[in-house]
Amino acid sequence: MGGWLPKTKWWAISAFLVFHLVAIACWCLPIDNRLILGCRAVVRPYFRWSGLFQSWDMFAPIPKVANTRVEAIVEYKDGSTELWTFPTMEQLGFREKLFKERYRKFAENLQREENDPLLPDVARHIARIESTPSRPVKMVVLVQDWSAIVLRSDGSYEPGPWEQHVLLGYGVRSEDLR
Repeated sequence: MGGWLPKTKWWAISAFLVFHLVAIACWCLPIDNRLILGCRAVVRPYFRWSGLFQSWDMFAPIPKVANTRVEAIVEYKDGSTELWTFPTMEQLGFREKLFKERYRKFAENLQREENDPLLPDVARHIARIESTPSRPVKMVVLVQDWSAIVLRSDGSYEPGPWEQHVLLGYGVRSEDLR
């Protein structure tokens, strides 16, 4: 019962694995030559769509100098407000972290200026999640919080005070809640 189907499956699985190993290696190598940059350009749409992208700027060449997070202040038509947050890894169990790590990546990338066109969609999504027929959302304000990581004289680090920056204030329309 050999036939061509088992060989086709084997080749397809092998090609899939080889593609991903090469793509991930090119994506993660801290080298910027033409071949690596060309490979990154080819796989970038697929990696962004699938959530496989990874940035190593936390470690090199310049480590991150701030703790950051994105939150939303949700205002309801009755005048009440609530704070909405993306899942934070330090508050999740091991199994939940595996499935929700993409939220950390999304929130990190959401703070980048070139991703500003995504902010209204994020605000609408939060409004749909938080709105109920008896308590509709009126406004969503996306806020970036950050705290500088300060180097002490003894060589250790400490977090600085938290600061805030409003990324977007979005007035929710009734059609946004459908």
